[in-house]
Amino acid sequence: MVDFVTGLRCRECQRAFPAEALHVCDYCFGPLEVAYDYERIAATVSRERIAAGPRSIWRYRDLLPVDDETPVDLGAGFTPLVRADRLAAELGLGELWIKDDTANPTGSFKDRVVSVALTKARQLGFKVAACASTGNLANSVAAHAARAGMESVVLIPSNLEKAKVTMTAVYGGRVIAVEGSYDDVNRLCAELTSEHPSWAFVNVNVRTYYAEGSKTLAFEVAEQLGWQTPDHVVVPIASGSQLTKVAKGFEELARVGLVEGDQSVRISGAQAAGCSPVATAFADGSDVIRPVKPSTIAKSLAIGNPADGWYALEAIRKSGGSCTSVTDDEVLEGMKLLARTEGIFAETAGGVTIATLAKLAAQGIVRSDERVVALVTGHGLKTVEALTDTVGPLATIPPTLDAFDAVVDLDSEHVPAAHIPAAHVPAARSNR
Repeated sequence: MVDFVTGLRCRECQRAFPAEALHVCDYCFGPLEVAYDYERIAATVSRERIAAGPRSIWRYRDLLPVDDETPVDLGAGFTPLVRADRLAAELGLGELWIKDDTANPTGSFKDRVVSVALTKARQLGFKVAACASTGNLANSVAAHAARAGMESVVLIPSNLEKAKVTMTAVYGGRVIAVEGSYDDVNRLCAELTSEHPSWAFVNVNVRTYYAEGSKTLAFEVAEQLGWQTPDHVVVPIASGSQLTKVAKGFEELARVGLVEGDQSVRISGAQAAGCSPVATAFADGSDVIRPVKPSTIAKSLAIGNPADGWYALEAIRKSGGSCTSVTDDEVLEGMKLLARTEGIFAETAGGVTIATLAKLAAQGIVRSDERVVALVTGHGLKTVEALTDTVGPLATIPPTLDAFDAVVDLDSEHVPAAHIPAAHVPAARSNR
């Protein structure tokens, strides 16, 4: 296999570094990113070469920072791109697609970045995988570490959703709950990096490689659209890394000749109102991302001091996109709207994306003449608690036809059961 990585480069001062476990420039303290030889990639990569590859992110290995024939792979990627006509009709849009990353092995897009990170970590000689996480990353690191035969240590906020905690612990690694927000957990993780230099902290010392996995979302969307790019993509923002790498992914496709013509993509960001430093800066016309204390049900997006927030803001503005925030109530409605119209159960982060899409569509920012893709990045089974008080049985009835007919009468008026007046519902009884 050919390695097209030329090294690492500072995103601020452009200084070059070797392709090692580095993430910060030691001159200006700017973040590092992977540098590639795009001329050699363009001479090698082709649509046919990609199509002959596995149905996973590793079909795009020429554009990833790992030269390993046997990557740490649970099958992440090549998830469904679903044409969402019913949702589009409700929102007044034309061509709308949902990139459904709920179908990844551990139920979120984090499988993409972790597969890349642990493959590179193993290549660099690390034996322990570690991370700070709001849940989805913890799930994925624990699972991929188990697959690779590596030890894992993950740190999570102590108030994390129970499903995410259970799903992490089941893989047998060490799960440490920390009192405080994700930002508190992340600070502790950064301190541990210096204490345990032989550990691969996927979102610290190997973050440079980890982040590249998000590009595969852009690669897949273009391939699944017949090697065409969409006009507009709506992306949830936590650290901001995913959005910046999706933008980079579309740019790389054009750079190496996999897509042709005018392939500019507008990119809009989605945040929860209880943790919206990037959306606030966008609305204020500011270049300053002011840290906030998160307070939202969308815990996977609850990063009050986003590491790539400024870069996400820059990518949004450069593309001609937008960024806004939605309330917790709107998040829940977004989750239910997507489930009701397209049969996709998203976690709260997905509710943020869909609610933001709805808001931007109502404002005319996402237009009906655009081909639009919304990224749904995690499965709703991870955040069931958020919906507990808002969905459930229409009624509890005795086991008789009359009782059933009193609450379900679709033949006569074709009214959804949830909209039948409460007066038609008999008094609740125990159904045990």
